[in-house]
Amino acid sequence: MKVKKMIAPIVITILLIIYLSLFIWGWSYINAPFWVKVIGIIIPVFLIGTSIFVLVERIKEIRSGDEDDLSKY
Repeated sequence: MKVKKMIAPIVITILLIIYLSLFIWGWSYINAPFWVKVIGIIIPVFLIGTSIFVLVERIKEIRSGDEDDLSKY
């Protein structure tokens, strides 16, 4: 039962990583100043890292059985 609840966050995270990777690939090929390229690459990398962190937290939450975040407040 817990595996079914993990499928959606994992699929969404994978799709987001693919989408952001295309941005990184695109920024690496445009003709722009170096600092513009660096910023255009750093932001998607940061977002990929954040989405992986959130996925790990969500998986821990599902495994611990604490499904409802609103119950904490």
